[in-house]
Amino acid sequence: MATTDVTSQDAARSGDSQPGDLEHFSYDDTIVRMFATATVVWGLVATLVGLIVATFLVLPWLTNGLPWISFGRLRPLHTNAAIFAFAGNGIFAAVYYSTQRLCKARMWSDVLSRLHFWGWQAIIVAAAITLPMGITQSREYAELEWPIDIAIAIVWLLIFGGNFLMTLINRRERHMYVALWFYIATIVTVALLHVFNNLVIPSGLFHGYSVYAGVQDAFMQWWYGHNAVAFFLTTPFLGLMYYFLPKAAERPVFSYKLSIIHFWSLVFIYIWAGPHHLHYTALPEWASTLGMLFSLMLWMPSWGGMINGLLTLRGAWHKVAADPVLKFFVVGITFYGMATFEGPMLSIKAINALSHYTDWTIAHVHAGALGWNGFMIFGMMYWLMPRLYQTKIWSPKLVSLHFWTGTVGILLYIVPIYAAGLMQGLMWRAMDDTGHLVYPDFVETIQSIVPLWWLRVAGGTIYFSGVVMLAINALMTWANRPKTYEVPVYSAPRLSKEYHDEPLPPSVLQDAPVLELGKKLDVFSQMDWHRRWERLPVKFTVLTTLAVVIATLFEVIPTFLIRSNVPTIATVTPYTPLELAGRHIYVSEGCYNCHSQMIRPMVAETKRYGEYSKPGEFIYDRPFQWGSRRIGPDLQREGGKQSSFWHWTHFEDPELVSPGSVMPSYRHLIEEDLKFEAIQPLVETVHYLGAPYSEEDLTDTANVARRQAEVVAADIVRQGGPAGKQNKQVIALIAYLQRMGTDLFKTPEPEAESEEAAEGETDADAEVAVEAEIETAEATDASETAE
Repeated sequence: MATTDVTSQDAARSGDSQPGDLEHFSYDDTIVRMFATATVVWGLVATLVGLIVATFLVLPWLTNGLPWISFGRLRPLHTNAAIFAFAGNGIFAAVYYSTQRLCKARMWSDVLSRLHFWGWQAIIVAAAITLPMGITQSREYAELEWPIDIAIAIVWLLIFGGNFLMTLINRRERHMYVALWFYIATIVTVALLHVFNNLVIPSGLFHGYSVYAGVQDAFMQWWYGHNAVAFFLTTPFLGLMYYFLPKAAERPVFSYKLSIIHFWSLVFIYIWAGPHHLHYTALPEWASTLGMLFSLMLWMPSWGGMINGLLTLRGAWHKVAADPVLKFFVVGITFYGMATFEGPMLSIKAINALSHYTDWTIAHVHAGALGWNGFMIFGMMYWLMPRLYQTKIWSPKLVSLHFWTGTVGILLYIVPIYAAGLMQGLMWRAMDDTGHLVYPDFVETIQSIVPLWWLRVAGGTIYFSGVVMLAINALMTWANRPKTYEVPVYSAPRLSKEYHDEPLPPSVLQDAPVLELGKKLDVFSQMDWHRRWERLPVKFTVLTTLAVVIATLFEVIPTFLIRSNVPTIATVTPYTPLELAGRHIYVSEGCYNCHSQMIRPMVAETKRYGEYSKPGEFIYDRPFQWGSRRIGPDLQREGGKQSSFWHWTHFEDPELVSPGSVMPSYRHLIEEDLKFEAIQPLVETVHYLGAPYSEEDLTDTANVARRQAEVVAADIVRQGGPAGKQNKQVIALIAYLQRMGTDLFKTPEPEAESEEAAEGETDADAEVAVEAEIETAEATDASETAE
């Protein structure tokens, strides 16, 4: 290795060298510095916004009715910033640094590297602007609307993926190290997830409707949502671990064979596990059961990675006590082990029945995000800083202080939330000896956990202070950098296209009296055959893609092709134009962050909310709104439960009708006018996707909506509310709320057939009507009990 003051060029990129010729090259560390800086900046933003939304839960009046900073709109901003901005830029910093060194090659294109950086930052900024404006798909971790989704696909797959794959192809190291396998799996799978989950038909420049509806939309979303965790927050971080941990510990990876086993099993099994997020919902039973089984199997590959990481420190544990970087890595890997133990455990139906919709899930997610992802990034950053800025870290003591504050912050954050989740689950299902709910008032269950939410704010503040320490240390280290960075020039021979693999080693059972099959299995188990795949990046990428696609198709094909998975209900009809506009507002305000629309077939839930949800009720729901957390009660049977004026008052000041509520005021919906002319594109798009609408609904949409708005407004006046409010946005939202879950109890329209048949149907209709009335009365009784 030689050093030079040349700043950026790749000395070997002449294109006229021959295989075997010695080539000279330098690494592009400028792009690594750019992504490292972005990691720190977005880490501050993500944790700060998280702290703000956590505070809004305990002090909802702080928002003062301002829509741009409401919990429903900021919570997606927090999750997107944490996942795609903070973790994303951390991943890219790791990939750009390690890939060049593992391939002994500069990134294939500096231009693509810069386009990747600025394109990704532009996407993050677009998210930071649009989400507080209420421009959202309301699908967790996939909230961004279609123009931004297209930009993500281009930047991720074509620019980042293309640059990465071409670097692999032009590498000077024959075999691809295990970290590169995980990077390949990340790039390929995230691209597949993103594209297929975000297929929409645009209804405007910043709005579109998913091509999937109801049950199928829920399936696709959690196929994406769970695997976004798998292939954005797990596989790239395993790649990061496999590169940076051995470097920091100065030890080789513990087991090459374990790397192979847990990589392929992780890639193949993880993709099946998404349906466990939908236990006891309207998803077909076979799908959620399959999701649970594969989630349980995930224990093995997940812990394979954890064991491989921790045992890499064999013989180096004495360094952990003195090196904060290793401390970050050890705690991070430990949290990975805890999260990947708890995840499969939560997929078990009996446990999921208690934990789902509660803060238990929130604690689980944050244990992984703060502990695994956060600490792995912090460890990497502190290892990279002196190498990137070519100077000593400004304050090693501050690094140690960050480690301890971060650790204490995580514990103080997640322990109260675990307790809150357990309390919620037990209180929701608690019933007395007479078969009635012990806590029928939902607000009571929320008020019980508010003190625990305060502890979470304290823990979040401590964790955030650690990120501030990182930012200060990074800034001061950068300030002490040399005037000009040295750019070492390395030499390595160009790889020849011709390469002959070494023959596989003979079986150790060669001379033993066993069958030939046993000897072949012995050779196979030594896994030297895998070395041949490691020198073929294109083949490796194709095989990884096949593993993911094949596993996906086993679930997708039955879900979409077997009609009995979603039996239709004759009385379920599309939303009226005004209700559709109200649903659009519901989505924009991020109501799904607090309210579910899915009553599970459990006694405690049907007593609290009414008849459990049926798959056929959601065939016009684009996107589905089943939610994943209940800060407020479920709304599936909200229609007719409260008066329209009650809803009006609830949006104006929730405390007036629901004392103790943590819901913020939505006064802006009462003050702002509804744009009736903007409803027509919404109706036309859902009609294009299959919802039957009349000619009048399609051609005179605004007037149809106005007539229904006048009816709702008049209803509010009769109940003692203000007059002349038929043009306000809240009227559409109330119309939607009053429609929720009512179709199931309607009487089917009789078909015009023969008189005899009609008479017979009349009798049947009468029976259905009587049954519907009985069910409605039961639902009303249940709702009154819940109130």
